[in-house]
Amino acid sequence: MQKYKSRQDVPTEYKWNLEDIFKDLDEYNKSFEEVKNWIENLSSFVGCTKDSDKLYEFLNYDVKLSALLLRVVIYAYVINDQELGISDNMDRLAKTEELEMKYSSATSFFAPELLELTKDEYDKLFNNDKLLEFKSELDNIYRAKEHIIPSDKEIIINNMSNAAPNYENLSQTLLNSLHDYGTVNIDGEEEKILQTNLRRLLKNDNKEIRKEVREKYNKVIKQYDTVNASLLNSFVKTCLTGAGMHNYKDSWDAKLFNNKMPNEAYMALVNAVEGNVDKLQKYFKVFKDTLKLDTLDMCDLNLEMVKLDKEYSIEEAQELCLNAIKPLGEDYYKHFKKIFDNHYIDYACYPSKCSGGYSISGLDFDSRILLSYNYDLSSVSTIIHEGGHNVHHQYISENNPLQYRDMPSLIAEVASLTNECLLSSYLVNNGKTKEERLKGIENILDVIVSNLFGAVREGKMEQDFYNYVKEGNNITSDYMTDLTKSYIDKYYGDVVPSFLL
Repeated sequence: MQKYKSRQDVPTEYKWNLEDIFKDLDEYNKSFEEVKNWIENLSSFVGCTKDSDKLYEFLNYDVKLSALLLRVVIYAYVINDQELGISDNMDRLAKTEELEMKYSSATSFFAPELLELTKDEYDKLFNNDKLLEFKSELDNIYRAKEHIIPSDKEIIINNMSNAAPNYENLSQTLLNSLHDYGTVNIDGEEEKILQTNLRRLLKNDNKEIRKEVREKYNKVIKQYDTVNASLLNSFVKTCLTGAGMHNYKDSWDAKLFNNKMPNEAYMALVNAVEGNVDKLQKYFKVFKDTLKLDTLDMCDLNLEMVKLDKEYSIEEAQELCLNAIKPLGEDYYKHFKKIFDNHYIDYACYPSKCSGGYSISGLDFDSRILLSYNYDLSSVSTIIHEGGHNVHHQYISENNPLQYRDMPSLIAEVASLTNECLLSSYLVNNGKTKEERLKGIENILDVIVSNLFGAVREGKMEQDFYNYVKEGNNITSDYMTDLTKSYIDKYYGDVVPSFLL
């Protein structure tokens, strides 16, 4: 397995190519200034809903501005994630986020103005046939009529949000760049514990090594419990304040509304999952027995029931993904191969890189994928998952105008999880060894554990701490520890003891 000490050591073919977003920082800076100028001109469109031609002009102007703004934002975001903690990257990202806020304030006039129209006045706008291409977008704004507030109040909320600490950026920087988790000795070689290799280290056969890694990691995290709880508390209060001012019951209500998910549907999902946690507990009992463990501790949960010693080179992973998605047809195959041919993926692990995996999309360029590639099947699964998002976005871009190239996460996850199912199916039917075929079964079980049970559990926890703060309480480290333990007990039962967190 290839290990890298820094980004400079990573071969070019294993880094993402960002040149079709911006060739260099000079081009980025030029576009940044261009966006600033476009934002300043937005004031000329105040009152545009009174004139369908002026409204059409504004909508075209706004969608082009949004595309360029998103290009600027994403570029700053991914450059920062390449190497967290670098002051120039952090400063660029902060300035870009401030630009987003200026755009939000400058366009805050539009929704309240549109919603001042009566239903009859609104319907008459579309006597101008040109506006029909924006009708779905306008309908989506109009459905939120009870949640739109006057533009002066909207500006206050934007300024308040901009002044609050950026919880996500601060957390990522602390976890991936500033924290030193120490090292662990594996087969006589010292290896630094990082966010990007944590899961791999916790798969080590030696339980003492797994315990050492988990204990060292938890010890560092514990030192910052109070800071992390304070940041989370501030973030939640900001969300609740904004949701309240927009006439939502709370932040969770706002999240469901924006995802077009009725609360009844969400609760049906929660009840179905929590009514079947015994199946999850049965799975972990089989997991424990298969691995012949006396106790199943938190440090054991990344272990694999099927031991597959095979390492997948990046090239082998690419080939495996392409073979797995063949049932979706030649055109889909061509689109997926484009990801590899055009170097859309940033693969390598090294200190200070943002951990995890994601696909991030603009409106007028193909998405980019960040990975922490560890040469195992789990990493291959991440490629095919995030690749599903990328190809989905390619098809959306090819078949829709700019204003309809965004998508709710609930829809986006269908594409990625379908691909993970295809990978599991391919391994079961075409694995070269018994272990590889069994690994296909284990892979789909992991998808269910993480993306069904795990996602619902995390969602319920999020809903709980929103409610906790809404009731006048403050999030503390003790509260988050107790909340986490209560959900582990609820979902895992006595199979995984929460007191060993």
